[in-house]
Amino acid sequence: MVNSDLTEGAMTPVPTTNADQTTIINVPEAVGVFENFDDFQKAFYDLRMMGFSRYDLSVLGREEDLVEKLGKSYFRAADLEDDPRVPRASFVSEEAMGELEGAIVGGAFFIPSYIAMAVMAAAGGAVAATAAAVAIVGVPALVIGSLLARRVGQQHKDYYAHQIERGGILLWVRVQDEEKRNLAVETLKAHSGKDVHVHEWST
Repeated sequence: MVNSDLTEGAMTPVPTTNADQTTIINVPEAVGVFENFDDFQKAFYDLRMMGFSRYDLSVLGREEDLVEKLGKSYFRAADLEDDPRVPRASFVSEEAMGELEGAIVGGAFFIPSYIAMAVMAAAGGAVAATAAAVAIVGVPALVIGSLLARRVGQQHKDYYAHQIERGGILLWVRVQDEEKRNLAVETLKAHSGKDVHVHEWST
């Protein structure tokens, strides 16, 4: 189903639904394949600086969603470029992942610590005793938070590594007029995008 947030711009898309319940709209879309993460990320940032909305840009969805929609776990990038059934996702930058990992670690440390402080305060505990309780409860939580953050970060890296192994990282760019069409194609190619082309629909 089309997310209404994706319909920014001058064109008013007309959604159509095919036999397998995949909804497409009549707004063209450029697509390129990247052989490494750095080129892909630079292309993404440049497109954003040139005025493309984050809703205009999409990447390959989770492998679980891919299996659910297409019935297979192994794929090649070339097989997915122009398939409207392919699940999409928003790009999450390395910086955003770093912030998320920090939030996981911080949250895991502070929540148990606040609970320990509240318990000690309610019991009339001294400052030293309260601090000791925070240390006892907080340190294991910090370790757990670090492990969770590491797992999230590794999953993020694996997500792109698997795509590179299977032909490259896919980036789709919704192009609502001829000027944006040319700009998107030139930018994808400028950052070593492969097989850059435009199809006359988007999802």
